[in-house]
Amino acid sequence: MSFKKAKHKILRGAISPELSEFCYHYFLNKRKVARLLFDTRWISPFTTEWGVWNDKQVPNTYSHYGDVVMETLLTKLKPKMEKETGYKLNETYAYARIYKKGDVLKRHKDRYSCEVSATLHLGGDPWAIYLEPSGKTGRAGIKVDLNPGDMLLYAGEKVEHWRERFEGEKCCQVFLHYNNAKLPAAEKNKYDQRPFLGLPAWFRGAQKNSPT
Repeated sequence: MSFKKAKHKILRGAISPELSEFCYHYFLNKRKVARLLFDTRWISPFTTEWGVWNDKQVPNTYSHYGDVVMETLLTKLKPKMEKETGYKLNETYAYARIYKKGDVLKRHKDRYSCEVSATLHLGGDPWAIYLEPSGKTGRAGIKVDLNPGDMLLYAGEKVEHWRERFEGEKCCQVFLHYNNAKLPAAEKNKYDQRPFLGLPAWFRGAQKNSPT
């Protein structure tokens, strides 16, 4: 069944083991550096450029909106996403997170910038994701297990998705978000309304004057 009908699709080996391992260890190292910079007050506790631990969706867990490496991956995988979904796509943003033991991702649907989304397992312990493609709330859903390099594509704005309590030690995922480029609102929402990729969320709504 096509992505347009099923509203989800599993893509095994979406990236190579080498690239997956690189991104995983890169993000682990970034978390370690960010923790030291915050704890020693070399950077403000209110800055978001090094990631945050105060994400309301999964509190006290390291995550980062707009990381440059992850948003390079967002662009690199766009042709594959277009092929697998059948849509011409605009990138909106990437969001990476390192889950820890005890974390729960509650059932939810996403905002417009996540119209066409993917969760890509980069490394760590496995942690199943559940989704309900019917769009109806409260159902048991479909369980999807991913290995490093595997990716689940889903219609984030329409499909309810969640994860149950994590019993492993750590699990690193990056979420890649796109819009259907043919819809009227897509161009205005390109890069999640930032001038270009790699910028923090507080650039949303800024004038799009990309550097040469």
